[in-house]
Amino acid sequence: MFALTVDHVGIGCEASGEGERVALVHASASSGAQWRGLRRRLEPAFRVIAPDLFGYGGTDPWPGHRPITLADEAALVGTALGDDQAPVHLVGHSYGGAVALRFAIAHPDRVLSLTLIEPVAFHLLREGSGFARACLGEIEQLAATVLRGLATGNCAAAMTSFVDYWNGPGAWGRFDPRRKAGCAATCARLALNFHAALSEPMPLYAFRRLRMPTLLLEGDRSPEPVREVTRLLGRTLPEARLTSIPGAGHMLPLTHDALVEPMIEAHLLGAGQAVAQAA
Repeated sequence: MFALTVDHVGIGCEASGEGERVALVHASASSGAQWRGLRRRLEPAFRVIAPDLFGYGGTDPWPGHRPITLADEAALVGTALGDDQAPVHLVGHSYGGAVALRFAIAHPDRVLSLTLIEPVAFHLLREGSGFARACLGEIEQLAATVLRGLATGNCAAAMTSFVDYWNGPGAWGRFDPRRKAGCAATCARLALNFHAALSEPMPLYAFRRLRMPTLLLEGDRSPEPVREVTRLLGRTLPEARLTSIPGAGHMLPLTHDALVEPMIEAHLLGAGQAVAQAA
């Protein structure tokens, strides 16, 4: 773990290995530590960088001078990568996938490849079909539940809804007390994350200019809103390949790591070889 300080904000980050750079961007209610298994797999061939987003792990909370945006989170990832402008492979899960996507649209020439695991770029649902807009309403209701729990001081109830939505009914009840306390403490950060994902102004058509090799992963048991976002991106990104993992839910990088991690490694290696051949 190393720490950076930018504009009085401390940023925690894990980095290891040598080679082409890979940035791993974590989900909400998590930290860069979620990628420990994938980091170990990639370290022999890559320089792996796993920053903590605002308010998670070793990174300070968002300063609060205005509402946070996905662009702010993407800028944090850029800070963790340093100032040398060297190209990077981006891997993002859930909220981290939305952040990785926003980084790519801001710096397309710096991105060697994208791996997006159910990115929660929920703003894109506004541009879809009636089904997509129904999915948007479902997510807005979940976001309102989290915000209501924060406003009333009942974060445990809010987190019960949040955790069960993404992991299946009864998931919260299976957590031990220590894990419940840790999750409940993230309630305010989740509200910020929902706001950033739902208020992002970038339109769907803008992503057509992202021509780097892109691996999209989804679980076939995941909630429909995030699967619909993934499908919209699959139809929009020119070099995207969508793979559905049988029996997996939204936490597939952790629950189905034996399948997901080799897919990511193969995608990174293939993308790196393609760039080398083109040069």
